[in-house]
Amino acid sequence: MNPLDTDNTTEPSTVKVWDWPVRVFHWTLAASVLSAFFTGENEDFERLHQTLGWVAAGLMGFRVVWGLVGTRYARFAEFVRSPAQVWAYIKSLRSGQPQHFVGHNPVGAVAVILLMGLTALSVYTGWLVLAEDAAEWMEESHEIAAHALIAVVLVHVIGVLWSSRAHGENLLKAMLTGRKAAPSEAGIHHNWGVLGLAMLLAVAWYMFVELRG
Repeated sequence: MNPLDTDNTTEPSTVKVWDWPVRVFHWTLAASVLSAFFTGENEDFERLHQTLGWVAAGLMGFRVVWGLVGTRYARFAEFVRSPAQVWAYIKSLRSGQPQHFVGHNPVGAVAVILLMGLTALSVYTGWLVLAEDAAEWMEESHEIAAHALIAVVLVHVIGVLWSSRAHGENLLKAMLTGRKAAPSEAGIHHNWGVLGLAMLLAVAWYMFVELRG
């Protein structure tokens, strides 16, 4: 068995929740989005900026597919909630007795959808800017989408820290290790480590090919 598909953690109170592809997607997308944002205004890094944009596009395509066929907590059907459920969760936070979810909580799910949507919009408007004779409104739309994306990222980070405190669990650590405190039957049974490694290698190979010239 591949070592990436096994779990050497002996802590009995935690189970696997986030598989390798989800974690690789999360951190690789975060790195590419932030790097693209900070290289967008510098012409010396134009090639890198564009490459990072295509990396984000590829990651988004993968996440859509994985959201349909991936492991339990990666699937959209598992964490996308109705407005009523989101509001009920917010009220539970205000009451001091927050509802607990093994996967994304309803507010976190909203953040995921916003981040994915704004990433897709940033990539699309960036692609329009690459076209010849791109209109000024295209460039402005790209900048607005990028700034909105970064704003949501910041709110998301604050929300993760605040939610970690409210629930008494380290959500940042969970996205690093893939494990959360939950009953044993709530855990996923496969980490898909080989696929996660393949994602990392594909991103590294693509960036090397694009930037070596």
